[in-house]
This record gives sequence, structure tokens and C-alpha cells, in this order.
Amino acid sequence: MKEIETWLTDMDGVLVHENTALPGAAEFIETLKEHGRRFLVLTNNPIYTPRDLSARLGRSGIDVPEENIWTSALATADFVSHTIPGGSAYVIGEAGLTTALHEAGYILSDTDPDYVILGETRTYSFEAITTAIRLILNGARFICTNPDATGPSDSGVLPAAGSVAALVTKATNREPYFIGKPNPIMFRAALNRVGGHSETTAMIGDRMDTDVLAGVEAGLNTFLVLTGITQRNQVETFPFRPNQVVDSIQDLIPIAESGQVER
Repeated sequence: MKEIETWLTDMDGVLVHENTALPGAAEFIETLKEHGRRFLVLTNNPIYTPRDLSARLGRSGIDVPEENIWTSALATADFVSHTIPGGSAYVIGEAGLTTALHEAGYILSDTDPDYVILGETRTYSFEAITTAIRLILNGARFICTNPDATGPSDSGVLPAAGSVAALVTKATNREPYFIGKPNPIMFRAALNRVGGHSETTAMIGDRMDTDVLAGVEAGLNTFLVLTGITQRNQVETFPFRPNQVVDSIQDLIPIAESGQVER
């Protein structure tokens, strides 16, 4: 048997679908808290602050404190503040990203910034994208919070940060450095935050191409749940594998209780 002391879990498709809790999600989180397990809920969505997301989960019946939420915006702020401490950035994004950067000691500026940081917003501005392109051509380093090309909405698919990054790349011939999943740096920063170790950490996700891939590359125990994007018949098409495939997070409650999983 192998010890599991720390848990990282994706949010959409694992804990919730739209604004509805998925089977066993609330019970799983309560089990982690009851047994004193360290855990973080991870999301590539940089729009919202942890407080916003905590409230959203709370409305669906899942009690996750804001300090147990880790977003691509927080990971981005963590990355740039360690790379160029006290730097500056021109930012395209919402409160989740701008708040994280402010709290990391960053100045938001369109005057010779160290970085152009592209996040997500409900209303991408042609003027803001043009400014970003010009700043990158003038030497600003290009970072994007996450590589997701599309995101969900009540009315259908929306273009996300990855799509807009492709536009900027085409105009500048500069590729961004993507911080969010599947970059394992997002997981390493999360583990540093909770004091976890890769050998005794599990990652739960609903996507083979982001959650499981990043978990495998970060050396974590990986669980794929079938309540989101990847379906069981698609698992074999990937060159890597999760440690276990389960129907939903409800199936992982016994492991959360015991703190052990079969090798």
C-alpha cells in the first residue's frame, strides 16, 4: 500500500458541473477535512478570486475555504514574483488575475513592463490586445495564464486564453509561457503552498490532456474521474495512463478516509 497525505483536485467536471455538485463531491471534501488531509482545489480559470470560487462552491453545497483554492492566476503571480520580484506587467484579465498580481507586489503598467500577462476576460478588447502586441514587440516577456483554447458558458463554447494567445503569437512571432495545467509548475507551486510531497500526493482530474498529463509529469498519483471531459474509451488513445480510472469522486472517499492506495 502507498500513503496519500495530500490531495489536489480539479474543480469543473470533478466537484461540480456548471453550478451543480457532482455525486460524492461534498462528502469527499468533508472527509479530507475530518481526517486532517492537506488539499487544494485547482482550476485553470484565472477570472475569479479564491473567495469568488469558494462562494460558488458553497452555493452548490461544497464547503471549500478560499485558502484551499489554487488558480492559474495565483500560480502566475507566484511564478513572476519569484522570477522578477517587484516587477511590472501589462495585464489582460479580470479580478482573479489583477488581485493576485497586486498581492504578489506587482505594478500593473503599460509603460515598459517586464511582462505582458494574458489571462481571460468576458470582454476581450481589440485595443488591449493591440497594446499587448506592441509591448511584446518592444521586448516585454509574454506569459499566458493557461493554454485552454475554449471555455464553457450557458450559451455554448467561448474562446479562452489559449485562442487569444494564438492571435498574439501570430502577430508577434513570440510564443507565450503557459503557467496553468498541463504545466507541472502549477502543481509544484501548489505543493509548496500546502507543504506536500509528490510521492504522497494524489491528483484528481477529468481530463487526460491536462489534469492527468500534468500529474504524471509532476510525479503524482493520478485519478481520472468520468464525470467530465474524458470518457473511458478515450483513455487508451493516450500514451500515458492514470493510476486509476473511477466513475466519480465518490469512489475515492474510502481512499481519502484510509490515506492509503494500492501501488
